[in-house]
Amino acid sequence: MHLAETQQVAPGRRTQSAVSAAPGGRTEDLGSPADLGSPAQWHRVLTLLADASLFIGTRSVWNQAASHRLALAAVISVCYASILISGVLTLTVRRARSLARLDLVVLLTAITLTLCTWALNHAGGDEAVLTTQAAREMVAGHPVYGQPWPWLFHTKGVALTATIDGGYDFTYGYPPLTPLLTAPLLWLGHGGAPATAMATLALIAAAVVLWRMLPMPWRSTATMLCLGFSFLPTYARQGYPAIVALALLVPVVVRWPRIGAGGRLGAAGVARAVCLGAACAAQQLPWFVTPFLLAGIYAVRRGELGGRAAWLVVLRILGVAAATWLLINTYFVVHEPGAWLGGIALPLTQGAVLHGQGLVDISLYFTHGSDRLDWYGHASVLLAAALLALFVLFVRRLGPAATVLPWCAFYLATRSQDGYYLMMTPLWLAAAITVPLSDFARAWQPRPRWLTGPRRRPALVGAVVLLVLPAQVSATLAVTGRPPLRMAIASVRQATGQSLAALTLRVTNTGGGPLTPHYMLTTGQGMSRYWSLVRGPATIPAHTTATVELRAPSGRFLLPDKKSAHIRLRAFTGNPQTLSTQDLRPAELGVRPRRG
Repeated sequence: MHLAETQQVAPGRRTQSAVSAAPGGRTEDLGSPADLGSPAQWHRVLTLLADASLFIGTRSVWNQAASHRLALAAVISVCYASILISGVLTLTVRRARSLARLDLVVLLTAITLTLCTWALNHAGGDEAVLTTQAAREMVAGHPVYGQPWPWLFHTKGVALTATIDGGYDFTYGYPPLTPLLTAPLLWLGHGGAPATAMATLALIAAAVVLWRMLPMPWRSTATMLCLGFSFLPTYARQGYPAIVALALLVPVVVRWPRIGAGGRLGAAGVARAVCLGAACAAQQLPWFVTPFLLAGIYAVRRGELGGRAAWLVVLRILGVAAATWLLINTYFVVHEPGAWLGGIALPLTQGAVLHGQGLVDISLYFTHGSDRLDWYGHASVLLAAALLALFVLFVRRLGPAATVLPWCAFYLATRSQDGYYLMMTPLWLAAAITVPLSDFARAWQPRPRWLTGPRRRPALVGAVVLLVLPAQVSATLAVTGRPPLRMAIASVRQATGQSLAALTLRVTNTGGGPLTPHYMLTTGQGMSRYWSLVRGPATIPAHTTATVELRAPSGRFLLPDKKSAHIRLRAFTGNPQTLSTQDLRPAELGVRPRRG
């Protein structure tokens, strides 16, 4: 931390690059004695925005505390006073040093509110209960990976991850660092509380580290993005291991093009490499950003030192990171190698049903499905490879976007939920403030002979098109697929006037091969639980029609009481991966919905 701060206030090129994005286009030496005078107006604005962001969600937390946790309600009321007083002082203080102290007050207020919210809402979701159970099994000396724990999902609010082959994933599917860090907190109780506490503390640590490493006038942006807006604390209270990975990536990303400057890592460079390896041992998302960072470091160092010295720097970083990753995973590699490997690769191989806000929504909501769902996965992989290649080719322009580009590939994936983007946004902020384009002015860019000369521009455009085209073709194939099954309701058995007990369907396989469908009803966005097959064939041959009877999960499926609700009958198949959807009207189900 001291080294980072020293670099921040030292005069010269480093200070200039750290503040080159200052509003108004002015270049200021933010660490000079003159900076102790009147603060810049944009610094006041950032502090005020961070202060005001603490209002988000605070009232609902106070309402909850006032009903049964009066001590916490009192603390939150004090935080309200802190927000108001800080707002007044932000607009009236005359010295930059005083405004910097207010930045610290806003950060401490945000931390207090985050802890109060966790104290009231710490049960967590599926990620939290799985991580806590993995920590308990590890402490007891039991296997962690490949072990189904279905009883964890009987708790209200713990979501199931349905797989496209008709099952559910009840196992732990992340690298082991987060359970290792959760183990000392198991005394907090049952459920997901230990994991949510670990993730919340990790998020607070990420906010503090980013706040400390940023140039002084920009520090409130760390408070605002990490703790002020409600989405990251919400993910932490759900126990997401990605929050732990985020906290470890923050010191790596701040001023990352300077890692290995002069051909030497030094203590700070080694520490960053250790954090990179630990982040990769906490969750899988760092696996995708690491190639971009290493490629960028190589390009910058090669432009400075030459090819051989650049390779040595990258290999040293990679060696330290790999050693750290392997050290964390050693116990599991020795005791359960096959299950461990399958577990850490599970998010890539589990075949979870479609979900998210990306391109897959076309097949989920705007058409009736697709018989080429596999191509969404192919498109995502191809786009990731294309973006990495483009990053290498145009690193002088794309260098600062190294922390954003990797997540673009998830937009084409079958699981494209926005958490993949949201949880890494503090890295975007770190790059925006501390990684200017000027850091890449002399970076090496590969330019084969056919990309140089008088026709260089058309050749570069052609290279971009050729790199992106395979992903675009794959995505087009996925989107334009047709649903292989036609479904119609033959009869309905109601449990009550507003719920179903069973359905009888006539299903026609229009495809060229046999299909084994798994059925569910959904209302609105997201998936539901599968209905069990009571009568009829499990596999339907090509170009044939079958009658099947299905039973609702738990014997009852509650229908929405709003007339505008979308009810969809879905059928997934695992091999090949397909989706067929039939929109249903309430009248078809024998139900007359109440007016919404």
